[in-house]
Amino acid sequence: MLTKSKIHQQIASLVVLILVMLEVLLYRANAALPPVERVIVYKSQKIMQLITGNEVVRSYKVALGRSSLGHKQKAGDCRTPEGAYTIDSHNKDSRFYKSLHISYPNRHDLASAKKSGRSPGGDIMIHGLPKGFEDLGDLHTQRNWTKGCIAVNNTEIDEIWQLVADGTPIEIRP
Repeated sequence: MLTKSKIHQQIASLVVLILVMLEVLLYRANAALPPVERVIVYKSQKIMQLITGNEVVRSYKVALGRSSLGHKQKAGDCRTPEGAYTIDSHNKDSRFYKSLHISYPNRHDLASAKKSGRSPGGDIMIHGLPKGFEDLGDLHTQRNWTKGCIAVNNTEIDEIWQLVADGTPIEIRP
């Protein structure tokens, strides 16, 4: 006869086995993908796509800057920039779990900011959730909450971290 303790042990063993199998499948799925050639963000749709050739290899629902309409004009305006940039670094020590830095401001942004006498701001990232809020999962996309960054859940940033190399172009569209 199985005791309650033995049943719990068997369930725990089964859960561990399932988690290991899922991790192997996720690794194989990511390993089989060709390198991502570019990233496109559609702000109005709150969608980010990873593209290789003409194929969308991954698509994510995202949260953006609190003031999501229009291009970032200055530091502190809580807008997500629009334009052509590059993923220029990966940061595993981000306060948002992990992050990929976007090369904002570009030359155009700098010239526009100089002309208006304002700082363009910076530190625009694709990042996961803030530490302590990991359990939100996809609920975080229900509203735009960042200060201008592009946010995904932590599972998604792990995947993006592996698939998107430094130097990958990113286009942020209205």
